[in-house]
Amino acid sequence: MSEKIKVLVVDDHAIIRKGVIQLLRDNPYDVVLLDISMPGEHGIDVLIKIKDLKPNLPVLMLSMYPEDQYAIRSLKAGAAGYINKQDALSQMVIAIRQVSTGRKYISSELAVQLAENLTHQNHDLPHQTLSHREYQTLCLIASGKKLSEIAETMILSAKTVSVYRARLLEKMKMRTNAELIHYAITHHLVL
Repeated sequence: MSEKIKVLVVDDHAIIRKGVIQLLRDNPYDVVLLDISMPGEHGIDVLIKIKDLKPNLPVLMLSMYPEDQYAIRSLKAGAAGYINKQDALSQMVIAIRQVSTGRKYISSELAVQLAENLTHQNHDLPHQTLSHREYQTLCLIASGKKLSEIAETMILSAKTVSVYRARLLEKMKMRTNAELIHYAITHHLVL
């Protein structure tokens, strides 16, 4: 019999937690399965903290967001892989097995996106140049949140959020929240 591996499932939706636990009950793994969007702290921020504490622990990001929005950001922050909640459960098992052996997991769609990015490195979209916090600020502005609400969501001061907003406006060569919102809607950055 192979060695048992533990999985820590971190998701704010009970049905997802229970479903994943049921799926993996007979095949335990040493992996953190982390939801990217939870109340309170953002999943990428939690990922960074986990990697600081346990750098060798594989973390597989689980999200309802399309890969083009958070997969690369997650991998850059230290995730071992990224899987969409809409993917088949069998794909989740494959991803967990792969990252539990120390390898990275990316879907075939993400592999295509990464390959295309390599050939078009100088043609990044403006939002792809943003830091994680700037991108998070962009998405929250585009979802209609006020500065004070964004600060509360990100667990930051309103002044710090204002700095992120100013930086992302400058990087994206925009002047107003309306331009940011239009951009985010056009590029499907808001669900």
